[in-house]
Amino acid sequence: MTSVIEETELYLGLYRAMVLIRGFEDLIQSLFLRGEIYGTTHLYSGQEAVAVGVASVLEDRDRLAATYRGHGHALALGVDPQSLLDELLGRATGINGGRAGSMNINAPNDRLIGSFGIVGGAIAAATGVGLALKRFGGVAVCQFGDGAINQGYFYECLNFCAVMRLPVVFLCENNGYGEYTPFEDVTAGAIRARAEAMQVPAETVDGMSVVAVRAGAGRAVAHARSGGGPYFLEAITYRYVGHSRSDPGRYRPPGELEEWQERDPIPRLRGELVSAGVDPSVVDSTHAEIEKLLEEMERRGLDAPFPDPRATREFSG
Repeated sequence: MTSVIEETELYLGLYRAMVLIRGFEDLIQSLFLRGEIYGTTHLYSGQEAVAVGVASVLEDRDRLAATYRGHGHALALGVDPQSLLDELLGRATGINGGRAGSMNINAPNDRLIGSFGIVGGAIAAATGVGLALKRFGGVAVCQFGDGAINQGYFYECLNFCAVMRLPVVFLCENNGYGEYTPFEDVTAGAIRARAEAMQVPAETVDGMSVVAVRAGAGRAVAHARSGGGPYFLEAITYRYVGHSRSDPGRYRPPGELEEWQERDPIPRLRGELVSAGVDPSVVDSTHAEIEKLLEEMERRGLDAPFPDPRATREFSG
């Protein structure tokens, strides 16, 4: 994997993707508080480097299964932001016709095989997809949080993938909390040791660095695609918001959020790009571009029609 210095154009694109995800989630929070989005939302703010870094090494033949915190992965994979926003607004123009909402987005044409409200549901989905992709050279990625590794089917699926040598990357986004509980309070030992016990290659990367995630994901995907079987990738990251819209995050120790924000993946990559010789104004222009895009998206989304409850819709993804 070459460095950011040698791939400034690529990393400018990854920078834009992270800024888009952050701005999108801020917009979702605003719309929710204004009563425009119903149900609940699970925002991805702070974890952008993981989704963007992983998506950057995937090919058209690969697939990814996400959790209910899946907006970031959807955008990183190339789901149209307007269609995604419209879906969360419950509009007929949404990616799933306004019927999936925040937690159950499906976009197979953009390699997203689903977002799952069930904790760890992506693991089983990606295992099944891995059976098919083994025939075509594709790789399935399952995204899950640290809390999901204590689910029974995590072990069942990991064991099955190892025995069958399926091309599945197990992506654990360890953001430190399973809902409101610190992971070390409910999890014995190191998370990656669960995979190593089954002789599945495993590594831990800095999930606040898109450069580190891209490098680790590149190794993981290459291993799975080559016929080596599953790979376990743990990304150490942090969510800036509560578990969901109803969680103010008061269980976090004072100063913890601010400490993690000092490692924010967006200004971190900006610094690396500027150090590599990229004009700061070029990097910073991304923010104005995304802000304008989101303003236009909000207007179009709120003007879009709601689905007709009497109508049926053929799912196209």
